[in-house]
Amino acid sequence: MPLLDPTLWQDGPTLTGGPAPVVEPATGRTLATLDLAAPADVAEAAVRAQAAQHDWARATHLERAAVLRRAGDLFAAHADELSEWLVRESGSIPGKAAFELHVAAQECYEAAALASRPTGQVLPSEAPRLSFTRRVPAGVVGVVAPFNAPLILAIRSVAPALALGNAVLLKPDRRTAVCGGLALAAVFTAAGLPAGLLHVLPGGAETGAAVVADPRVRVVSFTGSTAAGRTVGELAGRHLKRAHLELGGNSALVVLRDADVEAAVAQASWGSFFHQGQICMTAGRHLVHASLYDEYVERLAARAEALAVGDPYREQVHLGPLIDRVQVERVHALVESSTESGAKLVAGGTYTDLFYRPTVLAGVGDDTPAYTEEVFGPVAPVRSFATEEEAVALASAGPYGLSLGIVTRDAARGLDLAERIPTGIAHVNDQTVNDEAVAPFGGVGASGTGARFGGEANLDAFTELRWTTVRSTPAGHPF
Repeated sequence: MPLLDPTLWQDGPTLTGGPAPVVEPATGRTLATLDLAAPADVAEAAVRAQAAQHDWARATHLERAAVLRRAGDLFAAHADELSEWLVRESGSIPGKAAFELHVAAQECYEAAALASRPTGQVLPSEAPRLSFTRRVPAGVVGVVAPFNAPLILAIRSVAPALALGNAVLLKPDRRTAVCGGLALAAVFTAAGLPAGLLHVLPGGAETGAAVVADPRVRVVSFTGSTAAGRTVGELAGRHLKRAHLELGGNSALVVLRDADVEAAVAQASWGSFFHQGQICMTAGRHLVHASLYDEYVERLAARAEALAVGDPYREQVHLGPLIDRVQVERVHALVESSTESGAKLVAGGTYTDLFYRPTVLAGVGDDTPAYTEEVFGPVAPVRSFATEEEAVALASAGPYGLSLGIVTRDAARGLDLAERIPTGIAHVNDQTVNDEAVAPFGGVGASGTGARFGGEANLDAFTELRWTTVRSTPAGHPF
C-alpha cells in the first residue's frame, strides 16, 4: 500500500475551502484532487492542536525522539514514491528530489537529537533559593512553506518544532500541497505521531494569514518572498508573536582574478540553473574579474546552451518546468526589460510552455532588472569588476543578504573577502546553493531575520525560556 493513498488524505474534520486539482507543471495534467483549507478551518485545527500539545509536551524526550527517528527512516524507505511526487508536482529533476529526501531524513534525525538537549541552566541567586532557566515548548507553531523546495522548507521547521514538544499547523503552497504537506502528514502518521499534533492546511494567502493571526499560534515560521514576509512580519507583530522569516535573495558569486575559470563556470552553472533558478540562494549576480570576464561569459553561455530542458518525469534533463505560467511570464519580462536596458543576451531567453531555457546576460549594470531583482528563474547576469574593493561594494549592494560564493585559488583571501560582505551564509570555493540539516540557515536585510533553522537555532526558534525559582519555605516581604 502506498504511503500517500489519496483515499486517506483527509484526516480529521473536512476542510471547507473547496476542491483543488494537483497539477503536473510539465504536462498540465491533473494528478489528483485535494481539499483546500478556508480560514475557518484554521481556527478549528488550532483548537485541536492546542489540546493535543499538552500531552505531547509531557511525553518523555525518548518518546518524541523515537517518532522523529522513525519519520527519518520512512523518508528513506518510501523514497521512490515520494520522489515521484516531487518530480511530478514540483517540477524537480530526480537528483533534486533525492536531495530533498536526504535532507528531510537528516532534519528528522537532527530533530530527534534536539529532544534530549539540556533544557536550561542553574543560576546564581542572592536569595536563599534554587534559581534556574528551562526551555519549554512554545505551544502551537505555524509553518508557512513555499513551492520551490517544498519538502525541505516544510520539514526543517516541522521536525524540530515537534521534537521540542510543540504542535504544528502547516500551510503548504497550494501548488505543492502533496509533496510539501500531505507527504509530511503521511510520514508522521506512519511514524506514530499522536493525532492532532500536525495539521496540513493547504490554501492561499488568506489561509496563511489566518494561521499567523490565530491566538493559539505563538510562533510563526515563514519561508517565502520578501514582499509576503513583510506582510507576515507585520501581522505577527500586531498579534505580539514571534515570526521567523526566511525570505528572498539575490546572491552574489564572486570570481576573483586568480580563479580557475572552468571550475568557476561549473559552480556558476549549478548555482544559477539548479531547479530552474527557483531557489532563494540562487546565484543571481555573477561578479567576475575583468581579466576573466570574456572567457567566463563565453564558457557559461556554452554550458547553458548544452543543458537539456524538459519533462523530468519522462526524460533525462538538467532543468524541468517553472512552477506555473505566472512565473514564466515574470521571468521573461525581466529578461526582456534587461535587454531593452542594454544587457546582452548571450544564451537562452526563450521558452516553450513552462520550460525556460537557461539564460546568460552580459554587460549588466545597476539599471538591469534581472541583476537588481530576484528573478527566481534560470537567469545568470554577469558583471565585471576591476578591484577587490569594487567586488565588495557590488556584492554588498542591494537589499538582500542571504548567500555568497567566492571562487579563488587562495582560500584565506576568499575568507577575508567574505568577512567584508554582509550575508547570512558564505561559501569559499563553492557556489551559493548549499543546505545541511546541522547548519544554521538564514539571511540578513531583506533576506530575513537571521539564522533560525538548524542546530542550536531551532532551540531558540521553537521554545520559550522560562525562569523558575524554588524556596524551601515561603518568602516574607523584603521590606
